Amino acid sequence: MSHNTFGHLFRMTTWGESHGPALGCVVDGCPPGIPLEAAEIQAFLDKRRPGQSRFTTQRQEPDEVEILSGVFPDAEGRQVTTGTPISLMIRNVDQRSKDYGDISSKFRPGHADYTYWKKYGIRDFRGGGRSSARETAARVAAGAIARKVLAGVTIRGALVQMGNIKVDRSLWDWDTVNANPFFCPDAATAVHWAEYLDKVRKSGSSIGAVIEVIAEGVPAGWGAPIYGKLDQDIASAMMSINAVKGVEIGAGMDAAELTGEENADEIRIGRDGQPCFLSNHAGGILGGISTGQPIVCRFAVKPTSSILTPRKTIDLDGDETEVVTKGRHDPCVGIRAVPIGEAMLAVVLADHFLRHRAQIG
Repeated sequence: MSHNTFGHLFRMTTWGESHGPALGCVVDGCPPGIPLEAAEIQAFLDKRRPGQSRFTTQRQEPDEVEILSGVFPDAEGRQVTTGTPISLMIRNVDQRSKDYGDISSKFRPGHADYTYWKKYGIRDFRGGGRSSARETAARVAAGAIARKVLAGVTIRGALVQMGNIKVDRSLWDWDTVNANPFFCPDAATAVHWAEYLDKVRKSGSSIGAVIEVIAEGVPAGWGAPIYGKLDQDIASAMMSINAVKGVEIGAGMDAAELTGEENADEIRIGRDGQPCFLSNHAGGILGGISTGQPIVCRFAVKPTSSILTPRKTIDLDGDETEVVTKGRHDPCVGIRAVPIGEAMLAVVLADHFLRHRAQIG
């Protein structure tokens, strides 16, 4: 299996399976001399970690990261990057492979079981192996390193829609995001979601969600025309996340409803003498190059495919049957996708920062 690496100058390669002894990643291209401690990576892994509320899978994984290479104490005793590959490992400690014994010969609808089997002739039925969202823990770890490269850039994400219930953007408060189990920027909607998701969870079903990720402090000029567009790579990064079925930049699909006058982000000169955009329908990117405005990305996550309701399927012999997915699963996988989206945006921006510096100086 190839295609486990993402990025150009800042490159992330993930490895490991959901029910293997460990998973992790190798980050290549990180500049030397950047202070890096495991605790700084751990802070972001803790945001994604399962089992923190009744609204996520109850798999109890500490997701404790180990730095295996790529750092060394400097003259002041600080642990800093050396410029060599940084290898990170996260051990799996709470696998329950027996939960998947009943489906070892059945293809779960909505999962990658059938396609992996058709492509490789073999599949890891214990949680999906490489197709499991467990792999995203390694991405979050790599994203923590990418943030260290991006001095002056702030990346934040929030859940903005669950099912058909959207947040009230007039009540948006970033301080509220980490004060509820949904990464919701609207406290009132968070309460509503709790009631709603409890009903979904108790019924044995699941629901989808929309996540919005914003990067502020990105200067104008990152990205390249044609095949190196910044928004192109952001879309690719977000679509690589498990269960993502749609990506928007800026106004996104709503741009189709706007007139040319409404959609154009007009420009004036601000009080500081610098260009000032009067709106941001472009999401901070024009012609594939950053404008200096906040970069705004949204992505839609489908409902978790692992549900208790019997679903029609076939088995390895081609016989029609039904399948019920037991075990511990997220009723809304979009909740834990928030820190994953942040991480992937960080990886893309770190890569484009280094690419810009290499070309422009």
